[in-house]
Amino acid sequence: MNDVPPVQWRKSSYSSGEADSTCVEVADLQSFIGIRDSKDPEGPRLAVSVADFRALTGAIKRLR
Repeated sequence: MNDVPPVQWRKSSYSSGEADSTCVEVADLQSFIGIRDSKDPEGPRLAVSVADFRALTGAIKRLR
């Protein structure tokens, strides 16, 4: 019996929502943030700490 709820992936609010758009999806995994390619949902996934995810998104925002 598996009591673990399914992971809920979501796209960025900046995503156009079109099928051919390039974006990532993220999932709240409690202590970690899951990251995957929206075009390859069964492909490789990355899990980073919440602190590292905040640092990553902060660095990306500073590039804009």
